[in-house]
Amino acid sequence: MAEVAPMTREVALRIALAAKTIETDPRAFAGLLAERVGLPITTDKLAGVTVTDLKQWMADDDIAAVDVPAFKEGVRILWGELEADGLPKVESYAEGDMPGSLRVAIASNNSDQVDGHYGSCTRFLVYQVSKDDLRLIDVRSTAACDEAEDKNAARAQLIGDCHVVYVQSIGGPAAAKVIRAGVHPVKWPAAGSADTALGKLQESIATPPPWLARIMGVEPASLARFAEEEADA
Repeated sequence: MAEVAPMTREVALRIALAAKTIETDPRAFAGLLAERVGLPITTDKLAGVTVTDLKQWMADDDIAAVDVPAFKEGVRILWGELEADGLPKVESYAEGDMPGSLRVAIASNNSDQVDGHYGSCTRFLVYQVSKDDLRLIDVRSTAACDEAEDKNAARAQLIGDCHVVYVQSIGGPAAAKVIRAGVHPVKWPAAGSADTALGKLQESIATPPPWLARIMGVEPASLARFAEEEADA
């Protein structure tokens, strides 16, 4: 039997955002689309889905219907015509562009907000952060992770190239898996923009506290000051 190609991040993100717009479960919605358009689900196949198709398919599968405007918006998201929830624009980035920078994941459900719980957010916004620069380099849907046997481990793998992840909340067992993946979890309980949270991080990069210094592989600010005082004595 031929192996089915995995869903691309772009396809997974469109499905997750469309499911949220039409208020249905992302896993069930992805399964419905796979059954109707066939695997692998591609952007070309999503471009062929109509509002009529979607309403009929959901009725046939006894999935609760929503209002027509929501269906229209959901289909346009599947087509790639809408950036749902004001999804921020990804900027170009090549390794080495920002020397001394960190890669940071943001658990998010809306726009550029830090408003997601680790185990239930619909996507991770991935930023490259240096003292003087801040760049969104990727948006990673978590839809495929929800199909995994261990969802928390799958999410940790999804952001495994990051140094830090900001979340509104995270449980102990999930945090342990994130840390084992080499990512430092940071709780940011008050929902707000990624720019606000990462702005605070940028301030810390210049004089890093111990936890950040370990990640950066540099001396903590407190020890650096102590060394300066000893040298001046």
